[in-house]
Amino acid sequence: MNMQKYAATRLKSQFYKLSWIIVAWIFVSVLQFYFGYNILRQFSCVPQDQPVTYYLATNVFTSLMAGVLGGSMIVFLWEKWLRSMTYGKMLLCMIGSYSVVYLIVAFWSGLLTYYFETDLPLFHPKVAGAVIDHLMQEAELPSSYLFWLLVVLATLIVLQVNDKYGPSVFRDFLLGRYFHPRREERIFMFLDMRSSTAIAEQLGEEKYFNLVQDVFNDVTAPIIYSKGEIYQYVGDEIIISWKMKHGLSQANCLNCFFEVQKTLRRKAPEYQKKYGLIPEFKAGVHTGYVMAGEIGVVKRDIAFSGDVLNTTARIQSKCNDLGVNILFSKVLLERLIPPLNGFTPQKIGDMPLRGKQNTVALYTVSL
Repeated sequence: MNMQKYAATRLKSQFYKLSWIIVAWIFVSVLQFYFGYNILRQFSCVPQDQPVTYYLATNVFTSLMAGVLGGSMIVFLWEKWLRSMTYGKMLLCMIGSYSVVYLIVAFWSGLLTYYFETDLPLFHPKVAGAVIDHLMQEAELPSSYLFWLLVVLATLIVLQVNDKYGPSVFRDFLLGRYFHPRREERIFMFLDMRSSTAIAEQLGEEKYFNLVQDVFNDVTAPIIYSKGEIYQYVGDEIIISWKMKHGLSQANCLNCFFEVQKTLRRKAPEYQKKYGLIPEFKAGVHTGYVMAGEIGVVKRDIAFSGDVLNTTARIQSKCNDLGVNILFSKVLLERLIPPLNGFTPQKIGDMPLRGKQNTVALYTVSL
């Protein structure tokens, strides 16, 4: 995945989030309008100067504009601020930017409303003056401001939870897919940092922790864009899982490793300057059936259980012995669909694995 494709994939993901925010906010706005209109109708206070479709259309247009501006603010700014600012500074910036966007949307909504009601030019001083006076005197403005602030914060929380669990995992939670344990076939990768013990001794605890944090931040994007799901972080190791169709498609389960390596090489000058080293990974990849289901009470999660996890860990542990960066099983190779996206598998041999009675045919791969 070259830089242009990487950037395009990331942009596509951001616009996908933005489109969902716009749709969700229009839906919330229409519901708000529906309940408000019914209350007015019960008290016989429905305005008679314009048909109800006029007010509904104005409401939808306003929420569309709010979705585009506010959603862009959340996706392109706030999510970045969450990763780079302290919570106090981030909160102030969020409230300030939200207030600016709210006033812009409210002003333009009022401008269009007065334009259609008076037939004066859109930027006529009387129209702008009337809108400003209306906003200054609007009794419902504080409640509307707070209502949409809650909607915006709820949207941000949903996006953060989605990022925490991963897009498909969060969806599975909502749908209750794993409420009852189920057996399914998956691909697993154990991605482990090379020479981690020596690096930890060299850097010390605090600096090593910062290194792991930076590395995990940098390799997340290649994992996500390879359709992988981050199952667990175990020290300096990442356990990645794929549903079969996603992992086999374009050899994503193998491509992921090389995209991670490319990302770290691209960031090599930064790591060299900050830590005096360039991190590298080794990986073991295998596939098989696991039991998957929700586990825990206070901190619920989706857990996988099965021999495939142990076997994958043992495969990864052979990388050092065999002098390769990535190893995968013949079982996985037989499931991959040729052509393998430019990869050339090379057989290592039938290898004994610790704790296993039978040998496992292992392969490595190069581009």
